Amino acid sequence: MKFQDPHSQREADKYDNPIPSRELILQVLDQSGQPLDFADLSDKLRLKEERDLDALKKRLRAMERDGQLLYNRRRQYVPIAHTDLIAGRVIGHPDGFGFLKPDDGTPDLFLHAKQMRSLLHGDRALVSVRGLDPKGRREGAVVEILERGTAQVVGRYFQEGGIGFVAPDNSRISQDILIPNDAKGDAKPGQIVVAAIVEQPSKYAQPKGKIVEVLGDHMAPGMEIDVAIRSHQLPFEWSPEIREESDQFGYEVPEDAKQGRVDLRNTPLVTIDGEDAKDFDDAVYCEREGNNWRLLVAIADVSHYVRPGMAIDKEAQERGTSVYFPGKVIPMLPEILSNGLCSLNPHVDRLCMVCEVRVGSRGKLISYQFMEGVMHSAARLTYTKMAKIVVDRDLEARSGYSPELCGHLDDLYELYKILRKARDRRGAIDFETEETRIIFDAGRKIEAIVPTERNDAHKLIEECMILANVCAAKFLTKYRIPALHRVHEGPTMEKLEDLRQFLGGLGLSLGGGDEPTPADYTKLLDSLGERPDRHMIQTVLLRSMSQAVYSPEATGHFGLAQSHYAHFTSPIRRYPDLLVHRAIRHILGGGKVNGFIYKYKEMVALGEHCSMTERRADDATRDVTAWLKCEYMQEHVGDSFTGVISGVTGFGLFVELTDIYVEGLVHVTALTSDYYRFDPARHQLVGENSGRIYRLGDTLQVTVARVDLDERKIDFVIAKTEGEQERKPTGKNRNTSNKGKRPAQPDKKPAGKTKAKPTAKKPSNRKPRKKKPKT
Repeated sequence: MKFQDPHSQREADKYDNPIPSRELILQVLDQSGQPLDFADLSDKLRLKEERDLDALKKRLRAMERDGQLLYNRRRQYVPIAHTDLIAGRVIGHPDGFGFLKPDDGTPDLFLHAKQMRSLLHGDRALVSVRGLDPKGRREGAVVEILERGTAQVVGRYFQEGGIGFVAPDNSRISQDILIPNDAKGDAKPGQIVVAAIVEQPSKYAQPKGKIVEVLGDHMAPGMEIDVAIRSHQLPFEWSPEIREESDQFGYEVPEDAKQGRVDLRNTPLVTIDGEDAKDFDDAVYCEREGNNWRLLVAIADVSHYVRPGMAIDKEAQERGTSVYFPGKVIPMLPEILSNGLCSLNPHVDRLCMVCEVRVGSRGKLISYQFMEGVMHSAARLTYTKMAKIVVDRDLEARSGYSPELCGHLDDLYELYKILRKARDRRGAIDFETEETRIIFDAGRKIEAIVPTERNDAHKLIEECMILANVCAAKFLTKYRIPALHRVHEGPTMEKLEDLRQFLGGLGLSLGGGDEPTPADYTKLLDSLGERPDRHMIQTVLLRSMSQAVYSPEATGHFGLAQSHYAHFTSPIRRYPDLLVHRAIRHILGGGKVNGFIYKYKEMVALGEHCSMTERRADDATRDVTAWLKCEYMQEHVGDSFTGVISGVTGFGLFVELTDIYVEGLVHVTALTSDYYRFDPARHQLVGENSGRIYRLGDTLQVTVARVDLDERKIDFVIAKTEGEQERKPTGKNRNTSNKGKRPAQPDKKPAGKTKAKPTAKKPSNRKPRKKKPKT
């Protein structure tokens, strides 16, 4: 039987020596009605040449890794679709068990600790469904490991009983890495090291490794960033090829690059950023036009310099985003571009991509257009200085700039007020959050943790960027070109049901039925007034919402109440923005949709990758911040503080300290003299005998009992103040940031009766084994 390959042209376009496509291979196996060995399969595909057979072997191995084929014990190939097997990515848990996240998007499968013996977090595996576990979850049994996801780990090196091992810093890797004596190098017990895995784990043996790098002593300054970089596998070094490409760029824009662009050098565009900013993505200008407004948002034209196929572009794609640690940045682009040629520095010519917007008197978008421009920034303003000029109208601050420029800045502020009212009218959700920054001393030790003040200048720039992003998304949709949109969907039915149950217990309701709108969320928030549990309710509302991702599907942004939204304004630090710029440039150049370098399927993959790199950067930043806060709190063991309950689980209370912005856990066993039951619907622990209630948003006095730097854990106990046993939670709270907090949901451990026993363990000098949930 002769088979016709429907994708032969695609394969011919991609490879000099094309072979049958994956689709054809699966078709042949499907129509054969039985598994085939390599000889039979190659015969049916009519492949005889040795080079073709070698290429087929590589393709079959790739299909095995991707979970499309199973190579059985009879050395035959079986399509996974013909089995009861499920392929997916392994997610480890600190307690030793794990989950398989299926490739097909079906619910996760529980993997018992015995199944995890041969696996590490990040591996890809093929599992069979063996039934339901005691909690009613589908449980999997490992059939085959498709791909290893961990080549090296970072952690602390220890020696016990003459045996060396590395305790991984990543809590999702619950197995120690055994280090033979001849593979420890110069490592000393207690040091932070990088170990390459030379033998992956099996059912009968732990993974073995070799120490390839000694990062240094445990408490060395800056160690937290070195650990996070390696633990989260963040690219941080520039290859010689990239350095060579970077050296070809100068510090000034070549004259020929300015030709054919709209000349905005006499337009007083300004940048408005934080005091510490070094890369300036965006500049703005505004003027009145009768009752309407003309706004220019000029964005650094990274796409002019960073082209597809360049080594710099490949590295930027791999990084996906710049990573901002406290006191240090890992940029997406080399410094000559990020801080130099692409950055919209003051008083120098720079290439830019411009969005010109006209806005009506009530904030309605009248028209927009995109253009390639050349600009000359008139000033580098900070948020503080901008607020003094336009909000406070400080004469001294205004005297440093021309009356004409100040007039345009005033126009910009007036436009912001209009855009803000339009935002409120469409019902965009505006949660009250508070972010913090860490202040270091000369030795990089934390001096203080302070809240970040957010003034009208911050909000002004935010509204301008949102408007430009909306225009970019509309432009891409109009021309139907594959590009990444910023997608934020509404709550799932499951989360919505939990939310309504929680609100019902408080006598509140969320409008909108099965499909609430952002305006319904906003209406509920506005109805709360100054009630003492406002912060708790806002937290639960925030956690009910989906996570924003990148996708070529333009389904809008729920939180901003926008039907079209794409990231256009930060191409220096976000790869999706660079892709959007390329799409806009392609259209401006008269290119056709089918002539664009990226196709829809490629954009799907790029969206998934960029969403992953964003999460990776957030996780790494949180780890560093948690490390630094633990280091800071080691000096405060035994001290008591006022805190607010920021999370409630079956195993205890997460408490954020007021004015210090550090979070720790009061374990349920540290709640004395009662049994406590977890009420997930109301996010509270209830004492069975005393009736005492601990719930989200309550204020507590706690004492720092233990700090574990390795685990990033801070343990609190209820402070033993006079009359503590009779004191009831006040319910008072303050507006604290919940960004990046753990969901207020029960952990994987069963909830129920727990006898409360006070505990306060002494700090350990080595990393404890994973026996408690990570806090």
